[in-house]
Amino acid sequence: MPIWVDADACPKVIKEVLYRAADRTSTLITFVANQSLSVPPSPWLKTLRVAAGFDVADNEIVQRAQPGDLVITADIPLAAEVMEKGAIALNPRGERYSDATIRERLTMRDFMDTLRSSGIQTGGPATLNQRDRQQFANELDKWLLQQR
Repeated sequence: MPIWVDADACPKVIKEVLYRAADRTSTLITFVANQSLSVPPSPWLKTLRVAAGFDVADNEIVQRAQPGDLVITADIPLAAEVMEKGAIALNPRGERYSDATIRERLTMRDFMDTLRSSGIQTGGPATLNQRDRQQFANELDKWLLQQR
């Protein structure tokens, strides 16, 4: 099963974890973005550049993802869409979305959008820390082991 990465917003440290995992496990990973990306030379690492535009990369991932594939994204609507197709969604902080958590996250996202559109400053997510990176690596390893 391949891994699809919503690469436009994926932190560099998470991409580095993915680079190592691809070579270690011979797993194909495709980084999808609307800009040129540079990945280390490897038969297991691919880039897919899509046209600029709202949700173009997301739509490409949804179109290509198959049941059982892993999608790395912090984009809640993208995670929900690929999960509807039977793919697994994991965010860069190491949270593997479930049917229960994705509904909760979509509701919170919509609520925060409403607050922002009314002029309230909500701030952004906390900076990715070492614990988040380790949690991501652990969840990635769990998925990779399940594929064996």
